[in-house]
Amino acid sequence: MPAHLSRRSALGLGAAAAAATAGVSSPAAAAPASGPDTISSVYDQEKARAGGTWHSHIAAVDATGTPQPIVEDDIDHVTYGYSVQKLAVATAVMDKIDRGQLTLDRKLELKSDIILGGSGIYFLHTVWGDQITVANFLTAMLLVSDNTAVRLCGLVVPAAEINEILAAKGFVHTRVEPVANPNRFYLGTTTPREMHDLLWRLATKTLLTPSSCSFLLSITRWINGYHDGVRRTMSSEERSRVATKYGADFNTLGASRHEAGIMFGPDGKPKLTYAMFAEGLGDRDNYGSTHPAVQAHAVIGRTMMDNLPPTPAALRKAPAKFNPVNGG
Repeated sequence: MPAHLSRRSALGLGAAAAAATAGVSSPAAAAPASGPDTISSVYDQEKARAGGTWHSHIAAVDATGTPQPIVEDDIDHVTYGYSVQKLAVATAVMDKIDRGQLTLDRKLELKSDIILGGSGIYFLHTVWGDQITVANFLTAMLLVSDNTAVRLCGLVVPAAEINEILAAKGFVHTRVEPVANPNRFYLGTTTPREMHDLLWRLATKTLLTPSSCSFLLSITRWINGYHDGVRRTMSSEERSRVATKYGADFNTLGASRHEAGIMFGPDGKPKLTYAMFAEGLGDRDNYGSTHPAVQAHAVIGRTMMDNLPPTPAALRKAPAKFNPVNGG
């Protein structure tokens, strides 16, 4: 477990003073495409500009389709994953569905005493009592990082069971943190290496059943998701080829800004995974696109997209067309 304190501990101690804001870079500064060395170089450049302490794993497939590391920056460091951990929580819920002990259409009542603020949509309702399906709150949790959805997950898969499922899948450090109420938990810890493993197995549809992997990927790849970081300077077609999850919080080290995901090629195959965890940052209360680490994610993201392993023209697929709907 990390030696530093979590946000709730920092609040209790009156700690977590912000560090000085690091230098800001522009997404337009991304280097021209020239392969993995460019990704590594830009990562180093943007990490230095943003400041803080980074722990990252970036890998791209070789000619055989096997992921090969591009960036290995303290990849076994155990860190608080914050909302990136929602990928692990969703994995546990879908595992229970795969085993026939739960269904996506099961409904839970959205009661007032389960509402949690912060990111998401459910706390904005102001009135509650809706019957919410498992599919509904998983979508909210991954697409808009809804915090109430985490509590709803805990009602169907308690904290101890989540950790048992993650352990059975071979994860050693990716865990939620149980509390007195067995159905609630803090989001806990992970490592860049384990998050890369989770993402790669999700992309290759070996983490869960293929249909469950497809369900989670359809949410995390959707173009209405998080755009401030890796996907910021991309077209809608490019964004649809990136499954991503962002996490932001703070602790006694300073601000944390994380992002992890998968990039797919025009042939529909996974080409690259990234798991970037940055902590000890300044600008603690800035959760927007101007945070230096988030700007760094944008530059790195554009560079990764420009340097994906090539896809032969014969294997490229026409991108799925987005059709806007004007009511009716």
